[in-house]
Amino acid sequence: MKTLLSLFLALVATGALAGEPTLDVAKVVSISDIPNVCDVVPATMVYIDHQGQTHSVTYMVMGDCGGPA
Repeated sequence: MKTLLSLFLALVATGALAGEPTLDVAKVVSISDIPNVCDVVPATMVYIDHQGQTHSVTYMVMGDCGGPA
């Protein structure tokens, strides 16, 4: 889960360099589980911003093709 969060935050930071809006993330509440499929699937992160407002963002990730560890 930490790897997924790091990847997501890296993508957000890259978007900021491209002039896209950035997320104001003070605390991550949850990140959805990634299914064991070899396909691109939606994932959702729920977070709290620095003003205390709760938000969610849905993005696409590659499923976990390796299956259970």
